[in-house]
Amino acid sequence: REFPNAPQGRVKRCSGSLSLYQGAMTSFMGNTGGVGMSDLLKEGSKHMSGVEEAVMKNIEACKKLSTITRTSIGPNGMNKMIVNHLSKLFVTNDASTMVREMEVAHPAAKLVAMAAQAQTEEIGDATNLVVVLAGTLCEKAEELLRQGLHTADVIAGYTKAIKALLVYIDTLEAYTVKDMRNKKEVAAAIRTAIGSKQYGLEDVLAPLVADACVQILPKDISTFNIDNVRVAKIPGMSVSESFLMKGFVLTRNSEGTIKHTQEAKIVVFGTEVDLSATETKGNVLIKNAEELMNYSRSEEEAMDKCVREIAETGINVLVAQTTMSEMALHFCERQKIMVIKCPSKFEIARLCKLTGATSLARFGAPLPEEIGIADRVSVDEIGGIPCTTFVRDSVEQTKVSTIVLRSSTGNHLEDLARAVENGVNIYKQTTRDARFLAGGGSAELRMAAHLKELSLRTPGLEQYAIMKFAEALETIPRTLAENAGQDTTSTVSNLYAAHASGSVNHGINIDEPGTADMVERKVLDHLVAKKEAMRLAAEAAITVLRVDTIIMAKQAGGPDPNRGPGR
Repeated sequence: REFPNAPQGRVKRCSGSLSLYQGAMTSFMGNTGGVGMSDLLKEGSKHMSGVEEAVMKNIEACKKLSTITRTSIGPNGMNKMIVNHLSKLFVTNDASTMVREMEVAHPAAKLVAMAAQAQTEEIGDATNLVVVLAGTLCEKAEELLRQGLHTADVIAGYTKAIKALLVYIDTLEAYTVKDMRNKKEVAAAIRTAIGSKQYGLEDVLAPLVADACVQILPKDISTFNIDNVRVAKIPGMSVSESFLMKGFVLTRNSEGTIKHTQEAKIVVFGTEVDLSATETKGNVLIKNAEELMNYSRSEEEAMDKCVREIAETGINVLVAQTTMSEMALHFCERQKIMVIKCPSKFEIARLCKLTGATSLARFGAPLPEEIGIADRVSVDEIGGIPCTTFVRDSVEQTKVSTIVLRSSTGNHLEDLARAVENGVNIYKQTTRDARFLAGGGSAELRMAAHLKELSLRTPGLEQYAIMKFAEALETIPRTLAENAGQDTTSTVSNLYAAHASGSVNHGINIDEPGTADMVERKVLDHLVAKKEAMRLAAEAAITVLRVDTIIMAKQAGGPDPNRGPGR
């Protein structure tokens, strides 16, 4: 460009700058004539796009994750042995534990893992259904994509299918819990959730869990808190020796020599049980034996007075969260006060809830409203382990109940605790919605049949995606039959035939080949748990299918873990 009115020197400088810019751009673009993705991103970044590179690889990762958990579905599901990054061993068939401890790294599979984690936090059961259904939906979508369908058509079909399912599932109600305080009815409702994790032990654990939940159920049942059902895991004996404690069990011994107290009045200190020390430091010169004897006498007298004031309020049990001085323990023993140390602030909170005590931030005599009560506080030896029990037998409804689990190994105890937790979570959901579906794959097969009818009525390419969604739902009864060692094709065909003849509550009979009425056998799935699992699985699969580009930046550098200090 020419600049007729500009000075001659400035025109030369402008033309020189333009030529420098053109040269830089030419060297940046290279001989290709454009900017590549490697030029756009920093060195070391990874970039994948398109159906083959991004979509198919994402689908493959989700399929691999669902393959791992699929064989753990149902009562005959196989256990997985997982060693986490801390070298802790897990032997379990609980999908929530598997997904959490595996530490999934692939971004697409992590989406499915996050959906499973959301199901665990919201419902507490049917986590495996989320992972398996999401993986199967991705697998069916892959078949459609290879046949030439566009991703948008698959997503539209899946979206229409899940919307239809969430409406249709409400019509499948097969059982309703009428009385939340009826232990027998509650045990029948939570039996399947426990049996799917510990098959053969549901008749032992379900009544225990039902009794524990009913025992702490408040007048407003919607305010039921799952944290108030505690589990104490003590190795030894067999599962049939497990029992329910109407109160709180602390797997610790008492600090002093007093081990049993009746009609206990309890004070809880959230601070250290000792006299406050001065912040300044000083040196004391002791010249004779008398001065040595008198040196700590004032401190002893102050501690004696403080403990005596506590004893005068009627306190006979003292619970300390942090450190306790030997002098304080000595004077508590003289006043016949039982001393217990409980370092966990969560256990302290539950103990206060059970007894009605207040955790004090000062060491001194409590006010009357800050004192807790219990019928009995005693140290009992269970399986060679001293356990301190706080019992409230005199009241019908307690604020906290504890299930003491017994088993031969620590891993089995952990698995039993997870099964109990599933049962308590289902009871929590039942207090909100008492509707249940027929289990054993019955509900999934009815939903699959409904979607097949919907696909026949749907015009356009969406119908193929809806049909694949129905095939994905058939995976659940097929997997149940496969894990039970049955012929999957004939078993699912017999189940379709039973539903067609009017026996809509029939499901897979895992004890012998064929089908059986799931409602009669009390094999029930919670409706809301199933509904949320379907929704989360479909959302996870649709989110994975929407991704067409993956860009991963170079990992941030950090210190070498193998490098020692000073090297």
